[in-house]
Order: sequence, then structure tokens, then C-alpha cells
Amino acid sequence: MTDALKRLSEEGVAIWLDDLSRKRITSGNLAELIDQQHVVGVTTNPTIFQKAISGGDGYDLQVSDLAARKVTVEEAIRMITTADVRDAADILRPVFDATDGQDGRVSIEVDPRLAHNTKATVAEAKQLAWLVDRPNTLIKIPATQGGLPAITEVIGLGISVNVTLIFSLERYRAVMDAYLSGLEKAKERGLDLSKIHSVASFFVSRVDTEIDRRIDEMGTDEAKALRGKAGVANARLAYQAYEEVFSSDRWNVLENAGANKQRPLWASTGVKDPAYKDTMYVEELVAPNTVNTMPEATLEATDDHGEIRGDAVTGTYAEARADLDALEKIGISYDEVVQVLEDEGVEKFETSWNDLLKSTQAELERLAPSEG
Repeated sequence: MTDALKRLSEEGVAIWLDDLSRKRITSGNLAELIDQQHVVGVTTNPTIFQKAISGGDGYDLQVSDLAARKVTVEEAIRMITTADVRDAADILRPVFDATDGQDGRVSIEVDPRLAHNTKATVAEAKQLAWLVDRPNTLIKIPATQGGLPAITEVIGLGISVNVTLIFSLERYRAVMDAYLSGLEKAKERGLDLSKIHSVASFFVSRVDTEIDRRIDEMGTDEAKALRGKAGVANARLAYQAYEEVFSSDRWNVLENAGANKQRPLWASTGVKDPAYKDTMYVEELVAPNTVNTMPEATLEATDDHGEIRGDAVTGTYAEARADLDALEKIGISYDEVVQVLEDEGVEKFETSWNDLLKSTQAELERLAPSEG
């Protein structure tokens, strides 16, 4: 055991768990992680729920009741997932109260099949907020072109949002702009800005996975020297953009009206390449007022052998820019990579959602009462 997680928290990094299941809730495991490992939030996505629902009998009682009522598979999924999020939100409520709403948050994602449909995304976000009915929920909306105006609209209604699937610096700036526009709408409507919170989920390891694949195809020594640098460099430059936007005159007006900064959240922080240290995306991205959402393996690795050396981001921007420029020079297009990653990200969540539909349908059929 180290004090790495405690140190991380003291450096201003909120530790969120990138996982949720009924078993984690009912066994007391989530409460234990909050109590012993400095976990102050939870994120979910369609992949996480698909694994949870198809991976045990923890949902049998609820699914049996849903089958008896002959609900559609979509309604069944909403009832199951919102129940888990509501219960997790209740477990995290003391953290929410102690941090004045900043942490103690649980995220639930809009149906990823709506990622490019603004109106449907807004409607789904409103429905999810109503269904979960907890003040410490964050509704996850993807940072697609269709998602951006939905983010503004949903924030403008006073609903807190976790913006997900951000890969590029340009898109991240658009996300921050959408958040500020939403706050301005909320202000016009007379809403209490201090109650609205948001995080911007900037993905890290997937950037390295895609760029390293291209580097390995090139096979030159010059290319190989850049392996494993892009993900961290990209995230560090995102933090630079965050510092710029949240010190602007436009932001100051909102802050004076009680608004909260939209924190950068480092997502996809599980290391995919065994050649890299398994805590790399935690140690290299320590910065004030950030969130790191970790799969349990990364949380445990950080607890066991993480080396937290203080702020690892501020002041690294020139080096980070040089790393990304070096990739362009060897012929790896940043713009192309981030577009591929966004398209893949939406597609992967759609695939998981479809898998979730199939496995839940199978469970409904398995547990349906016999007629008569």
C-alpha cells in the first residue's frame, strides 16, 4: 500500500471509478472504495453495463419482474441502468454534499445511437435526469457535431453534463464553448448557476493506440522514438486550453454569477500497451481541478506502486506541442487520427449498446414467466 491515491487527491485530482454493476453496489464494494481508496465519483458507459448485465445473476429479480410486465427491451435497459445509477448516487451522496456538488457524481450515457441527432439527445438527457432523479447525476453526451448544440441546450435547462468522447483540441474548445453558451442560457432563464456542473471527458490511451499502430507500420527509428508520447501530449495541451478559456473575460462574467468551471476529465486511462507503465496516464496527468476516471485495475495499480510527483502538466506545453509536431513531420496526420477515433468511439458504444439489447432480450426471455 502506498499513499499515492491520497497524494493524487491532495494534488487536486478527483478519483472516479470507471465501472459500475449491481454486485459492486450490493456487496458494499463501492462504499469500500469510497471509504478506503479516495474514490469520489463513478462513470458508466454502454460497454460497462453490457458486461454487468450479462455477467451474473444480480439482475435476475428485476429482469423477472420486467419480463412479467412484458416491457420492451429498451425500457428494460433504462429501468435496469437507471436503478444502478440511482443506487450509486445515493451511496455517493455524502461526498456530493461535502464537496458542494463538485464530486460524488455518477454518469449515465444517452443512447449512443442518437449521437448525431441533437433533438433526440436533448430529449433523452431530460428523460434520464427525470428517471434517475438524483441531483448528483451527470448525463453523458458525446462531443459529436450533433452533440455540441445538445450540450448547450441541456446545460441551459440546468442539467449537469459529462461530455464524452473528446479526442481533439479543436473539438475540446468547441465543447467548452458549448458549456459557456449553455450557462449563458441558464443565466437568462434565471437558473442558479452554482447548481450546474460539468466535466469534459478527454480520451487518452486510445490516441496512443492509434498513433503507435501507425508508428509501428512505419518501423523507422525516428518514428519509434515517438511511441507513447501523443496521448499525454494531447491531454496536456487540452489542459492549456482549459486554463485559457477559464480565465477569459467571458468566463469571469459567468463565474461572478456563481458558475462552476467545467473540469477536464482524463478518460481511457487504462494502459493498453504492456510496454508502458500501467500507471502512466495517472502519473503524467496530475493537475489541479481535474478528474481521472480509472478502471479498477488502474486504480489498484496506482494504489500499489503509483508515483505521484505533483503537478505534471502545467508548464509542459512547449514540449507537448513539439511531440505532436514531430508526428506531423513524419507523416502522421493529427486531424485524421482524431476523426478516426471519434468515429470509432461512437461506433464502439453503438456496438456495445446493440450487444446490451441482445443480452438483455435473452435475459427477459430466460426469466419470462410461463403462460397460464
